[in-house]
Amino acid sequence: MRTVDGIPDFPFTVQAQDGRARAGLLETPRGTVQTPCFMPVGTKGTVKAILPEQLRATRAQIILANTYHLALRPGSEVVRQLGGLHRFMNWDGPILTDSGGYQVFSLRDTAGIDDDGVDFRSIYDGSRHVFTPERAMAEQAALGADLVMCFDQCPPGDATEAEVTEAVRRTTLWAARCKTAHQNRQGLGTDGPQMLLGIIQGGVVERLRSESVAGLMDIGFPGYAVGGLTVGEDRQAMLDTTESTTALLPDDRIRYFMGIGDPEGLVEVIARGVDIFDCVLPTRTARMGTAFTKEGRLNLRNAEHALSDRPLEEGCPCTACRGFTRGAIRHYVIQKEILGLMLLTEHNLTFLSGLVRDAREAILAGAFAAFRGLRRSP
Repeated sequence: MRTVDGIPDFPFTVQAQDGRARAGLLETPRGTVQTPCFMPVGTKGTVKAILPEQLRATRAQIILANTYHLALRPGSEVVRQLGGLHRFMNWDGPILTDSGGYQVFSLRDTAGIDDDGVDFRSIYDGSRHVFTPERAMAEQAALGADLVMCFDQCPPGDATEAEVTEAVRRTTLWAARCKTAHQNRQGLGTDGPQMLLGIIQGGVVERLRSESVAGLMDIGFPGYAVGGLTVGEDRQAMLDTTESTTALLPDDRIRYFMGIGDPEGLVEVIARGVDIFDCVLPTRTARMGTAFTKEGRLNLRNAEHALSDRPLEEGCPCTACRGFTRGAIRHYVIQKEILGLMLLTEHNLTFLSGLVRDAREAILAGAFAAFRGLRRSP
């Protein structure tokens, strides 16, 4: 297996590029991921409101789990003793775990931070915990995901430039410690080799993003994530920052945008050279009664759908569209029947999976600009 400075490096190949958009292959021990790729989020060890076999039917290739939540409940060691995250989630494909950094820093009003790590209270029982780069790596090793993330400091969208500067400095410091801790385990977790990705910070300040990229590339990682965006900043600023950041990254490394899941946003970050991305949006909006369609979002709570015998989307292969009407699904949603949430979850994930597959085919065909134009808001 190929390594970068002792870290497992799953081969990534760019098969085609159209403008900045890329179509590639990431070869993991649990299967090859075709990019661009949307990754459903299973925060607490399950993608909410969908069974693993249904998740496979959406053609999901890789899923996420949350280190912060699993470390606190049931505990990473419990997951390890139960066979690791793949066995725990009944998922035989690749899994990525985040480091817990975003969740820890969302508690910044009650957390203490210094260069050693973050001291915070559990959202579950108020107990005190300290997350350090070394602990983040140890927790992810016990969970046994295939791709793991460095511990980083994620400032909010309204942070001052001085605060973002400090977050970049600390994120780089912690990234070096994460890599050392990962190397000390020879890049292995409970279920085998783990590929470690560095996380770029810097807010929407181009100079700070450049500093973050340079610092992480000096340390050296098999892949890089664009973090610290979609946290309250202006949308266009987010897209501009994504474009300028990916332009600094090596072509032969996977690029991950952390936290985007609306259809138009996915197409736009693909256009800026991103390969993989994740978000809770499609499953969360499903639980709120909303479906993604080619014409936009469909709110099933609206009375206009009560007598509709149409599917959510003509031609969609999901269970909802093959067997249920909008009127029936609306009834389930209004009556808070679990089936309604399950149907909408499967539909939204199927929709996004199809969207990124279509984007990939457009890139391979050299037709991405036309594909992108058809999906922009008027």
